[in-house]
Amino acid sequence: MTDTFTLAGKTYSSRLLVGTGKYKDFDETKAAIDASGANIITVAIRRTNIGQNAGEPSLLDYLPPSQYTLLPNTAGCYTADDAVRTLRLARELLDGHDLVKLEVLGDSHTLFPNMPETLKAAETLVKDGFKVMVYCTDDPIQARMLEEIGCIAVMPLASLIGSGMGILNPWNLRLIIDQANVPIIVDAGVGTASDAAIAMELGCDGVLMNTAIAAAKDPVLMASAMKKGVEAGREAFLAGRMPKKLYSGSPSSPTTGLIQS
Repeated sequence: MTDTFTLAGKTYSSRLLVGTGKYKDFDETKAAIDASGANIITVAIRRTNIGQNAGEPSLLDYLPPSQYTLLPNTAGCYTADDAVRTLRLARELLDGHDLVKLEVLGDSHTLFPNMPETLKAAETLVKDGFKVMVYCTDDPIQARMLEEIGCIAVMPLASLIGSGMGILNPWNLRLIIDQANVPIIVDAGVGTASDAAIAMELGCDGVLMNTAIAAAKDPVLMASAMKKGVEAGREAFLAGRMPKKLYSGSPSSPTTGLIQS
């Protein structure tokens, strides 16, 4: 696609962002990410070795920063202080890397965002020089607050992390998209390619996913499907769908010049 995606001043060819967790090994991780065509990959600093555990296999040996934009995230953090500390560690491990994904969770059962702590962490990180992409609820008011703080991308959930339930509230997403001046990227809840396509048809700038690919029976094939779903949804959005017409049929073929019997 020639329709590129710009984030933090850098241009990308893919609007699909993918996670690196939950695969059986790093070989499968690499194969799935290659099939997805993604340029940006998220890394859970608390769960994935990127050099902090000497002597263990490192994800960076399979997915080097020279080929992908790494997006360290704070998966598993439940307070603002914990999230800030984790991303400062990531910046140190990655030689000053400042593009990060913030998520502060409310509980271990739903993994729903704790928005007061998220707002607090976002403010601290932005002041500390980080370029913050932020996981949040699909609340248009709080999405606007995160943009005003200085986050470079707002990432509302479609449904709960890992649920595969798809987009449960498209109306809220449209409200967020319509008011935003930063990229809006759906994060969490996508289950299959049609969910990704719907997100893009709504006007989202991108989709981030992990479980939908890693937990599929064939992760590599699902990664390829997700790539196509994102591209198809984006093209449909750019093309502009026909208006819906309740109780009004319209012939698909011309009605003039018909052969008369």
